Amino acid sequence: MITTRTTNEWLLGAAPIVLVLLLWQGLVSFGYAPATLLPPPVQVFLRMGQQLASATFQQDIAATLFRLFAGFAIAVVLGVSIGIAAAVSPPVNAVVRPIVRVLAPLPKVALYPAFLLLLGFNHESKIMLVAADALFPILLSTYYGATIVEQKLIWSALAAGTPPRDVLWKVVLPAAMPSILTGCRIGLVISCIVVFLAEMITSTDGLGHVLVTAARTFQAVDMFVPLITISLLGLILNGLLQGLRAYLLRGFPSV
Repeated sequence: MITTRTTNEWLLGAAPIVLVLLLWQGLVSFGYAPATLLPPPVQVFLRMGQQLASATFQQDIAATLFRLFAGFAIAVVLGVSIGIAAAVSPPVNAVVRPIVRVLAPLPKVALYPAFLLLLGFNHESKIMLVAADALFPILLSTYYGATIVEQKLIWSALAAGTPPRDVLWKVVLPAAMPSILTGCRIGLVISCIVVFLAEMITSTDGLGHVLVTAARTFQAVDMFVPLITISLLGLILNGLLQGLRAYLLRGFPSV
């Protein structure tokens, strides 16, 4: 039963992708879009296979993943720590709440020029932009998950002899884990988008740089390759995070 359900989920998830590819091929085959601007998908995937065998393209992927993982890791550590602290400490909540209200709606890409001036054009500015964008979904999800923990769970732990300082790690954090992981999934998607955008703006390597270089030289096929690559990387990373979520929440009623 579980295998059948998983297969059906995979088929339903793959159907929209297949439809997009068919629509893409149809637009090219029936002449609605010139091949010089919208190359056939087969040509793009063949070129992607060639690029994946290239050491230069592999280095670009590695640079993008390094910035993505570094920024996402910073966002997870800060988001979970601040979210938990704000949920259990009224003074911290009083300080964090107005900051979140002001900064959360702000497009973080508007801060990128300041990051460039402060941190330079290397990895640091791009990592900081990724961290700034992914931080707030994780922080807010953590705060929400920690605040809705049932008080009777905390009372039961205290009644069972759990020291008050251990209640946070043994009760609050595990109970908030579903909400935290949901925020992490949102933050991961945002990280994929933002790191690509940052590399398009200022970078000498990475998938975003590959796209901009191809666009400047009117290489349509090479322009689509990094787009599909970052999409596949995001799909793989999301699947890995979903697997981690299923493992961590295996004792919960539903995942």
